Amino acid sequence: FSKATQLVRKSSHHQLLSTMTKFTGSLVGMGNPLLDISADVGQDILDKYDVKLDNAILAEDKHVPIYKELVDNYSPQYIAGGATQNSIRVAQWIMTANGKPGQTAYFGCVGNDSFGNQLEECAAADGVKVHYMKDESTPTGTCAVLVKDGERCLIANLAAANNFKPSHLETDESKAIYESASLYYIAGFFLTVSVDALKIIAEHSVANNKTFCLNLSAPFIIDFFADQVATALEYADFVFCNESEAEAYGKKHELGDDLKEIALKIAASPKKNEEKKRFVIFTQGSTSTIVAHDGKVEEYKVVPLPKEELVDTNGAGDAFVGGFLAGIMAEKSVGDSVELGHEAARFIIQQPGTTLTKPCEIKL
Repeated sequence: FSKATQLVRKSSHHQLLSTMTKFTGSLVGMGNPLLDISADVGQDILDKYDVKLDNAILAEDKHVPIYKELVDNYSPQYIAGGATQNSIRVAQWIMTANGKPGQTAYFGCVGNDSFGNQLEECAAADGVKVHYMKDESTPTGTCAVLVKDGERCLIANLAAANNFKPSHLETDESKAIYESASLYYIAGFFLTVSVDALKIIAEHSVANNKTFCLNLSAPFIIDFFADQVATALEYADFVFCNESEAEAYGKKHELGDDLKEIALKIAASPKKNEEKKRFVIFTQGSTSTIVAHDGKVEEYKVVPLPKEELVDTNGAGDAFVGGFLAGIMAEKSVGDSVELGHEAARFIIQQPGTTLTKPCEIKL
């Protein structure tokens, strides 16, 4: 089979998806497609590369050797990754299981190489229509996932993912994809790549009264890309982050350290589409999820997973967003969508990374 005909799926619960079919779905994501290179490591590796668990960073020169070290010494797993792509895959996995295939599409930049092909095949296997920009001169991005005692540290080497250009969104196929959709999701990690590309999608969303969702993604995004975050935030109808990102935002903008107050202040910050009040959603691992909207805060309890059932937390936040977005696509309430997010995250932390090989039992 050529790529242009069909990627044949191995298992029965994955539908066939032609890469040439017209997209008629409702959710489009854009981000940094990365192949996760995941391994269980000791504290010695974390110390050697000066990294901490429960954090995500961009690779500096001192981190470059880690990718080869993992491959050579740790028998790592290769798992399709990239925060936004993970969320879109989870959303589609849930939609497909509920009789709604072909609802999602994704933009990002990969190299013309085996890792890029692997990412494309994995996303298509999960029913996502990928429309990658291909960079002939740069390899597909990778992410070292260091797992210790179920917690994870991420070190991203963006490579080709860093070379996404707004011009990719100006093609007829790209326009047809994003104009068909009514819901958009972009993680803050993409703000280091192309704010102009984000604005093309976000402006379209505002102009057509559609729904735009943003994730703050990591403390370093909040600390070092504050202007880009401020630009993107004005378009956001839904803002997601976890407690460490919420704390970083509160500190950076002098909003105090009460997470509920920080959520309310983000919800009330300037917004392009004033017809919709912004929802701000803070996840806190196994602690309650906070939702702020229109001057009010609600909390949603999380059912904790027994420690012995935890595989790793890599992808938990992405899966939460995927479940939540599936709820929004199915026209569920925000509260019900939060519960779907909890279900999806609970599933993912029992798998290595964002692996969706098991049938979905989440009901919409």
